[in-house]
Amino acid sequence: MKHLPQIQAQGGAEWLAHTATQCLIDEARLSPKPGLVDSRGNGAHHDLSLALMERSARSLTPTFHALAQQSWQRPADIALRQTIGRLGREGEQQMMAATHGVNTHRGAIWALGLLVSAVAMLGGEGNAQTVTRTAADLATLPDDAAPKVFSKGLRATHRYRVPGAREEAQQAFPHIMQYALPQLRQSRLNGCNETHARLDALMAIMTSLTDTCVLSRAGMEGLEVMQFGARAVLNAGGTAQLAGQQALARLDRQMLMLNASPGGAADLLAATLFLDRVESPYLKH
Repeated sequence: MKHLPQIQAQGGAEWLAHTATQCLIDEARLSPKPGLVDSRGNGAHHDLSLALMERSARSLTPTFHALAQQSWQRPADIALRQTIGRLGREGEQQMMAATHGVNTHRGAIWALGLLVSAVAMLGGEGNAQTVTRTAADLATLPDDAAPKVFSKGLRATHRYRVPGAREEAQQAFPHIMQYALPQLRQSRLNGCNETHARLDALMAIMTSLTDTCVLSRAGMEGLEVMQFGARAVLNAGGTAQLAGQQALARLDRQMLMLNASPGGAADLLAATLFLDRVESPYLKH
């Protein structure tokens, strides 16, 4: 396994917390994203803004720090799973307090929280594949203290009989490992700047993800528009090409007309950026 000198027990929790927070901020600022909050505006949302997203991200730094501390070099067992669940719910309360009750990053707490814990469980050693498998081991364990309340995302998974954020984690984040991370790095190799590489990675996720945020707001029609439009962007050469930029602009207009926002894809993009930095801690992305 790859050894990461920057992520050791003494400063590991702090590094992981800072990195996870920064990845949420980088995702929020990335522009132009179809239907999502970015540096241009609020996308399909009336209750969100970039400033609110950044405030939300920073409110989660203590949660990520606690997750890393509690998980350091511990095995995946029910005791740890319940601790992770409790810390995640406390983090959600802190987020809601910071945003005055607006759900900005609930899905990201789940995805990034598991990945932060997984890196810590490995003692700061490991590659993306090892980290995601460790996170999956944790995600498959029961948390009896979890509230028996359906979120909008869970309601969508049941209504449309599709996998959601829980299954994505339990399957070791296939949309990150098979789509987003390879696309991010391929776009860089092709000479794209970091903005275009990250947008291409987002498109790669959107080509096949059953994004419950989109399903909740726009149903299957919205999901099909998202997936078809994202494929069109990549088929046009990606966001670094004029044809790809035009396809992205079309997709943005369609998502806004449908009041659809791919929040699940955005959460996975932030998680992708996190895993990328865990593997390449010296790169200034």
